[in-house]
Amino acid sequence: MRFGFVVDGFASHAAVVLSQDQDRIVHADVHGTGLDLAVIERQLRRILSLDHSGAEFGQVGLRDPAIGRLQGLFPGLRPVLFNSPYEAAAWAVLSHRRQRRQATALRTRLGEALGATFQIAGESVPAFPLPERLLDLDEFPSMEPQRVERLRDVAQAALTGVLDPARLYEMGWEQALDEVQRLPGIGPMFGALIVHRAVGFADSLATGEAPGQRYLAELYGLDGPPSKETLEALTEKWRPFRTWAMVLVRVAGDRGAI
Repeated sequence: MRFGFVVDGFASHAAVVLSQDQDRIVHADVHGTGLDLAVIERQLRRILSLDHSGAEFGQVGLRDPAIGRLQGLFPGLRPVLFNSPYEAAAWAVLSHRRQRRQATALRTRLGEALGATFQIAGESVPAFPLPERLLDLDEFPSMEPQRVERLRDVAQAALTGVLDPARLYEMGWEQALDEVQRLPGIGPMFGALIVHRAVGFADSLATGEAPGQRYLAELYGLDGPPSKETLEALTEKWRPFRTWAMVLVRVAGDRGAI
């Protein structure tokens, strides 16, 4: 893997090339200047979900054979998160009512124009703009004025600490979900994306994702999508890795492996 990103704290950019050796040890070749490598390591561990024990996740599969079967089909799978809640919130703004391909291209252009571009092994790797650059943004090709305004709202939230990953993690996933939905244009769907796929919770419980609900019904032989109460009962054996298990179910379902 290789990607550029805004470093936690919003003061700098970095790019990284990640590899894994035959002993399954992950190595990071970090590019950038004036970086605190301890901060980079913590952020990369969060992004790759390497901040929790995979062996302990394996215990979930022993308690719940349905999850154990999926773990066998997808050995070693962990959630790969957004680089930060800030970048996840920006993606929510960019991707709202747009095709994924269009939103990805727009994010790349923003990185190239206002962020940082790293040359790694002959390849250009862009990183998303720092929040302070977005605060000065008045217009950008292919972006409506309201979308630009909401990007500025995201930037302001980042700079005032609202989207600090450690802060959101400390308050717990339910309160964090309420917190991020105070941002203009961030409703339950995108709020869940930010909280469940960027903060680093291993044991949050997403309840509103329709495809995931269908896959759960298929996995456990239910007549239809589970109610909130049924979902909580079904996933009790998943603790403390309900986020990871739900991602596993979603991946398996998307690949027709339920």
